[in-house]
Formats: sequence, C-alpha cells, structure tokens
Amino acid sequence: MKIYRERLWIRLPGTVIITAILMVYGSCKSKSDSVPVPLPSPDSTGKATVWLTKGDKSKLFSNEGKLEITGTATAGLPLVTIDTSQRFQTIEGFGAALTGSSAYLLNRNLDAASRSAILKNLFDPVSGIGISSLRLTIGASDFSPSYYTYDDLATGETDFTLQNFTLEKDLTDVIPVLKEITGYAPEIRLIGSPWSAPAWMKTSGSLVGGKLRTNCYDTYAGYFIRYIQEMKNQGINISAITPQNEPLYSTATYPCMEMQDTDQVVFIRDHLGPKFQSAGIITKIIIYDHNWDHPEYPISVLSDASARSYISGSAFHGYSGDVSSMSTVHYADPDKDLYFTEISGGTWATNFSDNLMWNMKNIFIGTMQNWSKCALLWNLVLDQNGAPHENGQSTCRGVLTLNTSGGQITFNEEYYSIAHFSKFVRPGAVRIALQLTQGQAAGIEAVAFQNSDGSKVMVVCNYSNTAQGFSVKQGNNNFAFSFPAVSVVTIVW
Repeated sequence: MKIYRERLWIRLPGTVIITAILMVYGSCKSKSDSVPVPLPSPDSTGKATVWLTKGDKSKLFSNEGKLEITGTATAGLPLVTIDTSQRFQTIEGFGAALTGSSAYLLNRNLDAASRSAILKNLFDPVSGIGISSLRLTIGASDFSPSYYTYDDLATGETDFTLQNFTLEKDLTDVIPVLKEITGYAPEIRLIGSPWSAPAWMKTSGSLVGGKLRTNCYDTYAGYFIRYIQEMKNQGINISAITPQNEPLYSTATYPCMEMQDTDQVVFIRDHLGPKFQSAGIITKIIIYDHNWDHPEYPISVLSDASARSYISGSAFHGYSGDVSSMSTVHYADPDKDLYFTEISGGTWATNFSDNLMWNMKNIFIGTMQNWSKCALLWNLVLDQNGAPHENGQSTCRGVLTLNTSGGQITFNEEYYSIAHFSKFVRPGAVRIALQLTQGQAAGIEAVAFQNSDGSKVMVVCNYSNTAQGFSVKQGNNNFAFSFPAVSVVTIVW
C-alpha cells in the first residue's frame, strides 16, 4: 500500500468549487517513487510499516513501505529498547474540537458528497486518519456564529426548573454533523465543555464574565444532566464533561465565567456529583480545563475527599506553562486521569516545520509522556479569516482551512500532527516503556504504545537538522531505521 496526494474538485451549492488535497490510498507505484523491497534475512520475523512527514513538506504522512524485523539488533546505532511489560496510561483518543464555527462551515459550505469525503478522511480509521476523540462546546464558545446557551431568557427572568432548556441552536449544524461523524466513528469519545452558564444564573447577568450564583449551583448541575440526556436522545453519547472551560480567565470579550478551585469543589461535591449519581449519569467529570501553569488548581480540588470521589481526572490547555505540570498532578493524584483538551495554531506561527516540531514535542509526544489519555487541538475547521467568529475574524488556524472565497481546503500541520497518532494508536491502547539505552541520538524523541490487538506503535521525532539512524529492540523483534532531519515518523508492527 502507498499513500499519495490527489487533488479533488468539489462542487458546492451554486457555482463555488473546492480544490482539496486528500490522502488517498492505493497499491500502484510509479518507478520514481517505488520502495525497494530487500530480500529477507535468514532470521526475518516480519515487517514494520513506516509513515513519514518532513518539515519541508516534501513528504506528508507518506507510506514509506516496510522495514524488515529480524531476531538480531543492528550494531553501531543508538538503541531504543521497548518493554511491553511496563504499561502506563490507557489512551482514549486524538482529535480536535467540533466548534459551532467548524460545524457551520462543514454543514453550510459543502454539499453532502463533499462533506462526506472530508469527514471520511478525518474519521474513518481505515481509509482516513481515524480521529477518535472530539471536544464539544456546551452552548456557544468564542468560535460560534452567535452567542447562546441552552436556556436563554429575557433580562430579569429565571428558569430554575429548566422548562425552557433546548438544544435548538445545535440542531442546525452541530448535531447533524456529529451524526454524520458517528457514521464513520461510532465509538468516538466526546468531551463537552461550557464557556458560560446561562446569563440569568450569573453574577454578571451576561454570558461574558461573572461567576455562577450560589443559588444556581443545583440548577446548573441539572443543566448538565439535561444536556447529556438530550444529546443521548439525539443518538449522541457524551463521554465526559468539564464544569467550566478556562475557569481562571473571566475577562474575555466572549462567553466566559470565573470558577475558582474552591467554587469547583463546592459545585462538584454538593451538586454536580450527587445529582449525576442519583440520575444514573455515567458521563465522567473532568476538572480544571485550563493551562499548564496552574497545576495547584486541580491538586486543590482533588484534595477534597468528597469532591474527588466524583472526579475522573483533570484537563489541561497549552497556552502557558510547561507540559511537565501534568506529571506534577499525576504524581500528586496517581489514581486520577489526565487529559489534554486544547491548543490552537494561528497567524502568530506560520512556519509548517516549526509548528510540526512544536506540536510533537509539547502536545503529542509531550502530553503522552506526561500521562495524558488524549491530545485534542482546537477548531477542526476554520475559514481563511479564522472564522466564523462573532467578531468577524480571529488569529486562530483550524486543523483544516476551508477557503470560502476560492473554495480550497488546506490540510494544515495540525492535521498531520494528529494523523501520526490517531490512525495507529487506537482507543484502548496503552503507553509502554521506551528507553534510549545505548548511544545518544541528539535531537530524537519517541513514545511507544501497544494496541489491544497486540500491535505496537512508535512515534519518533527528529528535531535536529541532520538525518538520524537508530535501532529498535522489542523482545525478540529488532529493526533499524534512518530518517531525515526535522521530521516525524510512525512505525507500526
């Protein structure tokens, strides 16, 4: 099997045409790109498959053929030893966020056939990259065509019985696109996060700023239950929720809400947790959902014995701080899980190579080495202006860019970063021990996994400006590989 890039012309409603670069799988090779197949050595035990992306974009998630696995190690190279008996966290998935903006673009700017082709490419684990986890916004975020919650009322009105609760705003784009996605990924993990409670529940009386009124704690807990139940009625299962997106950032001009660690303890301990339990809700509760720079927040919440009994783990964003803080939280509470739920590329960083390397070091290899069960980026799709956005445009970049003027779809560096993990490290995989035990390969970093079917996956990044070679030993399996400067490779055996 090889992978090649094919230009696909997609006709939209009206006269607009999209030019998309899709990953297409086939068995034909030209003489110029064929991979020599060496004769097996006497102690050959099988083959390992190699996928490569180079920082200079000359190779983009390219199937580089197979490596011979033998019973003896290759001498003279740095040795990577993989031990499947040392097992760490179980992986839930890799992906991004289906924001209101992303759903709007997919639903309204693509006809059914074009949208199906894109979603298959993103979510089908066989013919696509197999995205296995998505984050959803509970109500509007800063990336929604308009700002709303599921119980918006006129100023001065209240609804403590949630009689006016409705998913109506999500029924136009978000839910239809989600239903299409589950056709390709029926077991996809979905994490929901609110940017704000309804304005009438808040001290600010607005979706912007303020805190949750203490007399609304119980009602807001019921709001989460209604969301989970109503989504289930739509055939959509919410795997986990966080009580608040970025609870320490309440001065934004878009929906936001302050929720300090002490507030989160009371809300979960006395309201959300007990109400989930009494309603038979099995959706996980994940705390914090903010940057690496305040690991004391989740540690503080988990220090309350009653609150922690309802909590599955802690979620992090990567806009400030260091990824190692996830390990700080892990070692403080090793029985609780960790999740990485948001980071975005944007106009502040446009160099493909630099971004690919940063994503590997910090978000994908980095979070996996620091106990995360998932790695999720921000918007799945944005247009050429970083929109739709309530303020017209933004500096953020989506995993895909859909140009609504010329019709082109661009697969950004975020797409290839996800692909090197999502296609091969499937939900239920376990991170396994990997150690560079002999020699020193400068600028190389790697992480390894074992899937539930027994297959092994190693993702290796070469941050250096020179080609690197290494030998891998896993039990009686040995193989060697040399890969280019500034590149990432996934090896599966």
